Amino acid sequence: MAIKVKKTIPYNFSEKHKEYIRRCRSCTYNIAEGAVRAGKTVDNVIAFCKELRDTPDKLHLATASTAATAKLIIGDCNGFGVEHYFRGQCKWKKYRGNDALVIRGKFTKYKEKIIMFVGGGKADSYKKFRGTSIGMWIATEIDLHHMETVREALTRQAAAKRRKIFWDLNPCTPGALIYKNYIDDYAKKAADGTLLGGYNYGHFTIADNINITDEQREAFISQYDVNTAEYRRKVLGIRCPADGLIFQQFADDPEKFITDEKYSGVKFISLGVDFGGNKSRTVFVASAILENYQALGVIADYKMSGGKGTVDPDRINRELIQFYKYIHALYPNARILYVDCDNASQELTNGIRLAFMRANIPAVVRDCWKGAITDRIYALNGLMTQGRFFVHRDCQNVIDSLSTQVWDAKESTKDVRLDDGTCDIDTADALEYSFSRFIKMFNIFS
Repeated sequence: MAIKVKKTIPYNFSEKHKEYIRRCRSCTYNIAEGAVRAGKTVDNVIAFCKELRDTPDKLHLATASTAATAKLIIGDCNGFGVEHYFRGQCKWKKYRGNDALVIRGKFTKYKEKIIMFVGGGKADSYKKFRGTSIGMWIATEIDLHHMETVREALTRQAAAKRRKIFWDLNPCTPGALIYKNYIDDYAKKAADGTLLGGYNYGHFTIADNINITDEQREAFISQYDVNTAEYRRKVLGIRCPADGLIFQQFADDPEKFITDEKYSGVKFISLGVDFGGNKSRTVFVASAILENYQALGVIADYKMSGGKGTVDPDRINRELIQFYKYIHALYPNARILYVDCDNASQELTNGIRLAFMRANIPAVVRDCWKGAITDRIYALNGLMTQGRFFVHRDCQNVIDSLSTQVWDAKESTKDVRLDDGTCDIDTADALEYSFSRFIKMFNIFS
């Protein structure tokens, strides 16, 4: 008896997306690349779910840079994810220590299907599914996966009865290993007829997503600086290297971001601390979160004098406490809540924590959230583009650093900020530590 299904999830696809989804049925390799908000992930999710209904394989894999991201983007997908497609027929459980969605119901003819949700961004991520045999593999942001994860996942599919991969990604630098080792290699082999199983590649931009209005599209595009690689990749959907100045818009017109006034509407203040090493200096930066994360304002910066062997932990503690008191005097009614320190120096952080306790300073001293450097850079560029970033004129270290940071032209496989002593990366790090834990709260790329 045929199963009658009532549509309750508002899937809505343009013909270009429909054609990509149709091709997934007959192709082993399915890769959707292009701009942000183009609908790539939803395409792969629905194609994956359709295959899951009658695939003879029981165990499957879903990955992203982290397991939590995989669950959010593939499992939930804003109401369009796997758990919604199989609503009422699936449950979240544990399988071999991993979060897994176990499906059994009308759609699968009551045969059990298991999807493991695993992170893939680290060198040892593959250990989470090593030793298993999987059928299909769906991955979002495949460019953020470690190559060991990619290799192992493909190996785990060797015995699959219906082997399929579904990858999506935003364009990155053309020399990225995911292109060189896999995507471009697959395309070449498909063109000369040596790739068995079928190759399905789709390129999409936000203009291909019929669910987004013209007003929403324009508002989204306005978040990006047109002079950056990020704009070319995330808006135009073009592969391109990151080169030249990182904060071009700041370097072109610093006065647009510099203020001589004290900030109003300070929600709280956070201090970022980068510890010096052999050739670097210890730097403090104080940043104010304005209103309800509406803007970021740099209040003050401080670079400790002295080279290697002349700066001891006690001196760092003393000068950081002095810096704290200076900020408190500038903004007596604002709360200085956090001191986010470089997490590579636990002994120094512990010393600061003890010194603050002895001085009865209530700020929380903790490890910073580093994340990917590019995430911090893109967030700051986004705030600048939206007119939500300001720096006080007295912060000359921050001003000089933002004006001179450049991409490393020698790196061809990934985006790397040049760190050879020619520009002030110590101040860059301290600034980023002061706000990096709150990036999501700013809702920059909504």
